[in-house]
Amino acid sequence: MRFAIRGRDAELAAIEDLLHRARAGHGAALLIRGHPGLGKSMLLGETGRTATTAGMTVLTANGVAAESALPFAGLHQLLAPLLGRPDAGGLLASMVRPDGARPDRFAAGLAVLGLLREAAAGTPLALLVDDAHRLDPDSLDVLVFVARRLTAEPIALILTAGVRHDQVLAGTGLSELHLAELDRDAARAVLDDRVPAMAPDRRDRTLAAAAGHPLALVELPGCLPAVDSAEVPLSERLREAFADRYAHLPEPTRAVLAALAADVDSPPDVVVAAASALTGAAVDLDSVQPAIDAGLLEIRSHRLRFRQPLVRHAVYHGLPVAERLRLHAVLADLVADDPDRRARHRAAATLGPDERAGQELEAAAARALDRGTPVPAVTHLERAADLTLDAARHTSLLLRAAEVASQLHDRSEAARLAARAEPVRGTTADRARQALVGDVVDPGDLRDEARIDALCELAMDAHEAGETDLAAALCWQAVSRCWRAGLPAEVGARILAVHGKLGFAGDDPRSVVVAAYAQPDVLGGELLRRLPALVPDRSDIDGMHLLAAAAMVLGDLRTGVSFLGTAVAGYRAQGRTALLVRALSATGFPRLWRGRWPMVRADLDEAEALAARTGEVFWQVAARAGQAMHEAMRGDSDAAVSLADQVLSSAQLTGVRSVTAVAQHARGVAANASGRYDEAFDLLVRMFDRTDTAHHPDLSGWALPDLADAALRTGRGREIDDILTVATARAARFPSPMLTRSLAYAVAVLTPDDAADDAFREARAADLAEWPVHRARLDLAYGTWLRRRKRILESRAPLRAARDGFDALGAAAWARRAREELRAAGEEDPAAGRGAAELLTAQELQTAMLAAAGLSNREIAQRLQLSPRTVGSHLYRIYPKLQIRGRAQLRAALNGQARDDG
Repeated sequence: MRFAIRGRDAELAAIEDLLHRARAGHGAALLIRGHPGLGKSMLLGETGRTATTAGMTVLTANGVAAESALPFAGLHQLLAPLLGRPDAGGLLASMVRPDGARPDRFAAGLAVLGLLREAAAGTPLALLVDDAHRLDPDSLDVLVFVARRLTAEPIALILTAGVRHDQVLAGTGLSELHLAELDRDAARAVLDDRVPAMAPDRRDRTLAAAAGHPLALVELPGCLPAVDSAEVPLSERLREAFADRYAHLPEPTRAVLAALAADVDSPPDVVVAAASALTGAAVDLDSVQPAIDAGLLEIRSHRLRFRQPLVRHAVYHGLPVAERLRLHAVLADLVADDPDRRARHRAAATLGPDERAGQELEAAAARALDRGTPVPAVTHLERAADLTLDAARHTSLLLRAAEVASQLHDRSEAARLAARAEPVRGTTADRARQALVGDVVDPGDLRDEARIDALCELAMDAHEAGETDLAAALCWQAVSRCWRAGLPAEVGARILAVHGKLGFAGDDPRSVVVAAYAQPDVLGGELLRRLPALVPDRSDIDGMHLLAAAAMVLGDLRTGVSFLGTAVAGYRAQGRTALLVRALSATGFPRLWRGRWPMVRADLDEAEALAARTGEVFWQVAARAGQAMHEAMRGDSDAAVSLADQVLSSAQLTGVRSVTAVAQHARGVAANASGRYDEAFDLLVRMFDRTDTAHHPDLSGWALPDLADAALRTGRGREIDDILTVATARAARFPSPMLTRSLAYAVAVLTPDDAADDAFREARAADLAEWPVHRARLDLAYGTWLRRRKRILESRAPLRAARDGFDALGAAAWARRAREELRAAGEEDPAAGRGAAELLTAQELQTAMLAAAGLSNREIAQRLQLSPRTVGSHLYRIYPKLQIRGRAQLRAALNGQARDDG
């Protein structure tokens, strides 16, 4: 299969121009230089195809080191198709001297030029020579002679040569074209061509490692580790390509590269000192310059850096094992004042067991955990386990590594580490860790109360053994199961009682989140009063995540989204992908009610992609549930139902009522938006049946407005009187902001006409400044009620507010209803009869036209110099303004607007 040559438009244009001029009788020569793997041969191959298509005769040759000592070997290869011609005799005579004397290169040059002129008289010629630096000197001299005399000939000569062979063809006057690495867009296109189904995060890792190197983009997908790793194994082709860049450098310079490859964070003085120790002779900073000149190193922020990340891997893995061990031993001594780096190098300098090195790594892991950077702790603990001969200690260290991985919610890594440990017969802490890891890796049916009780018992055992943090982790695992499964309040009470014995302060994030998850009905009111008064340590990313989770459960979306924003930024900066997935999935859902819709899809799409990459299938399904709700609220019922059905059919949802409730809610909203009100009622009322799998004690209350809409439209309001009574009682003891606003809407909508005015006024008097969805829906419901009570003039203001609110959100179905009600109230929609130029801002109109032409968000962003997220935001505002549902309708909408505009 042939692939397009990406990112070489300028080079291909220059070559095509050269071929065009040659065909017109103005021949010329071109030398293409570049490092191995940058695509010189591929570019030359494309040149041959272009020349052939244009009707030129193509002659080719490849420089081969084995033939570089044979006079005219390269020239013979290039001209072989012409040597049978009658006029080739003079050339052959000049190349082979019967007396054994050295051939006359000048005579050979004239003979070659004459032969080429005769051959080109009928058909223009394209001479393509790859790896010219490997040609024999005689052939190279003749080709230079010919190249300088092609100005009036229908002949094009194109040669390629490696960068490090800069003396070859130097000073010849030939035009040169230098190949560099591809830019990011071209590199991404290469990957899309080769591996179109690559997971987004794996694609990003490949792009970062390849740094625009074409051969690396082709080879890395087959050898990049499945999990993120500091080490990248290179294929043989890649090793050869990058070894070529440094093999010719002076020994001191190669030693500098080796030292830097072993510790890329070392300052220059440490690098030079390590290089000196490696060579056994003094190495100074002057030895760095050849590597900079060769394009291998650069200086950034007063540190030496590899310009191409893969060169570092090629250098490091190209070192003999003994030399690598010696280098790490030297570096361990040189960084003695940095205990973490010293521990890492001492471990890397060790082949067999070494208790001292293992203890140093264990201490480094503890410091990493104290700093709130658990990712390196996992690596340190596993390596420490490999350095000990004590079987019990080996198992304990592996289980500690697995525990940290499980807290990072990296299931695959936790499972791998736990599998390496021996079956636990040892300490209480080890047994507790094994149970914790097992529950994260394979949670089973979340409704299993016996498993929750077992986790609580182990938590008490761990606490009594002095492992209080481990005990807290077990309680958190237990209460997470409890809340997600929607288990009865008495189960949560048992967990809370155990956690209360651990001795944590009431404002500790672990205490807050366990209380919120375990007993929201009982403690929710108190916790809601305390949350705004908390002054959290925003540098404690895990603590912020726990507080955010507590706020979400309690329906305080403002606090929850704020805290989650801190957690997302922290996890992203720390590279903690599995926890980033959870935070993104969690933050996308509440943002729907907060009106941040353009951000919602970006968060949920990223969460789903990262979850697929990390194997977090549960969170992939959870993100899809949020996407279903988003599509339903936007008014795309078909997409919402499709996504919700995927969620509800997932095997990952055994006993997970929290996600099931969201998907069921999305189906109900979609049915309402499509006018299927009886279906919507039947779907949504199930969420309030405690025996139904779609019921969740907290999330069901969020569906009250949609159930009320369906009940009003079907005349089945009396059927949910008991539901409203229960919700009212719950809101009285637990004033969840989300529940109280949802309940107020439902009560107002279903209140009989003689008291409805007061109910609406009470609902609208609540603080809805940061609740745009509830505010717009109340405006629509109230305006509709006023119009149907013949209070036409009064109805128009809330209906206008509703229309504008839904337009701003991008809620097409609700916006359409608001416009219908306005027209029924005798007010023409300002959008009616207006063209796109009036409805849209200039940038929105540009965006709409480009999207209608088929450009992707990324392509539109590049064209308009915006971010893809901004383009998405524009489109979400454009659709309701044009009264359409999505991208597929843009062209028709714009064409219709144009006709209306005359």
